[in-house]
Amino acid sequence: MRSFKQEEAFTGLEAAIVLIAFVVVAAVFSYVMLGAGFFTSQKSQEVVHSSMAQASSSVEIVGNVVGLGGSSHDNLTNVLFTISTTAGGSAYDVGDVLMTYTDKGGQYIVNRSSSVDRKTGKITPGVPGAGNWSVEQILNGNDDTLVQRGEQFLINVSIPADATAVSGDQFGIELKPAVGATLQLKKYVPTQVDNVTLLFE
Repeated sequence: MRSFKQEEAFTGLEAAIVLIAFVVVAAVFSYVMLGAGFFTSQKSQEVVHSSMAQASSSVEIVGNVVGLGGSSHDNLTNVLFTISTTAGGSAYDVGDVLMTYTDKGGQYIVNRSSSVDRKTGKITPGVPGAGNWSVEQILNGNDDTLVQRGEQFLINVSIPADATAVSGDQFGIELKPAVGATLQLKKYVPTQVDNVTLLFE
């Protein structure tokens, strides 16, 4: 009888140890699983935010789009428009914009002629050279490359010399930032192109 009681007590101690071990292992496993879940959730949020940034444009065209006419009065030499941030949109860096011009003759890359100081982020407004684009004027802002809330940038695009759009033809201008969706502008060359002409879709 004495030997039986000792074995019974020892078996109870073993059971307690095993139970504690199971509880500890379960707690560690739960902690690991929760950590993995939080990590996955965080990564999912980052992907969603990144996708939204890539899919949406933070700027829009405000006001009229104006064309400057050539001597033949049937083609455009320059297109001017103003951009500003959308409601709730983030800052838009014009220093990293890739611009293209498209008409029935093809697509052309339009280079920026406004100089940018990469150390200070300052941009020098001015009239673009032939076949280039520039920030001609900055309204309600400083002279850096960021279009921020309340600021407006007047963009002047000099039509490429090889462009073929004349009266009645459609043309397009696209601004592709480093991050975000492309801002597209599509207009028609008017039948009569004056020195300064409003452009319509």
